[in-house]
Amino acid sequence: MNEAAIWHDVECGAYAADLPLWEELAAGADGPLLDLGCGTGRVALHLARRGHEVTGLDREPDLVAELNRRAGGLPARALVGDARDISLAEQRFGLALAPMQLVQLLDGAAERRALLAGVAAHLRRGGMAAAAVVEAVAPGAFSEAEAIPDSREVDGWLYASLPLETAVDAERIVVRRLRRTVSPGGELRREDDRVELRVLSAATLEVEAERCDLRPVGRRTIPATEDHVGSTVVLLEKES
Repeated sequence: MNEAAIWHDVECGAYAADLPLWEELAAGADGPLLDLGCGTGRVALHLARRGHEVTGLDREPDLVAELNRRAGGLPARALVGDARDISLAEQRFGLALAPMQLVQLLDGAAERRALLAGVAAHLRRGGMAAAAVVEAVAPGAFSEAEAIPDSREVDGWLYASLPLETAVDAERIVVRRLRRTVSPGGELRREDDRVELRVLSAATLEVEAERCDLRPVGRRTIPATEDHVGSTVVLLEKES
């Protein structure tokens, strides 16, 4: 397994607080599912194991390859592609998911509109989109001694990711982590990792969605866990 997939698993793979909601929405969907920013398959494979046909889309080829390797005989496949430019021929979906603040990784309203328009074009009439948004994040900093790492051992190598700081201003939420890799021989490598999210409210996303033929039909809440903040899921229906 390549390092991109390993780090994705270390930092995202154990998160499960949103899975019951995606299961519920998938059970009511008329048609196959689309998982945007699918990564190594945390959501897509979970739903495929429950009998749903799932197409994943991610711009990282290494993550796509790992999802497809793991899928085996499950009704799931992943494709390399950008959520801002969805182009899946004549495929139409009953449900499109944007988990884990994918929409906030995009650089502003224009890129979000591109995603929303692409989703609308690939939903069946009456199909639904669901996008998770973090609306309130408290800034904070941790020392290396205080931080609790997410970690995983792969082939004798230890991978650990420590949260160090969350910085918030009027436009961005910046999460900084320290990644540490220890080889089987004990050699230590350290590198900083930084993720930027755009500040975005559920109400703003709903207004933007309405301009893309997606009608807001409610919100759901994913509760906070010991390690993750809670989020609001905006539900949107394809109008025509």
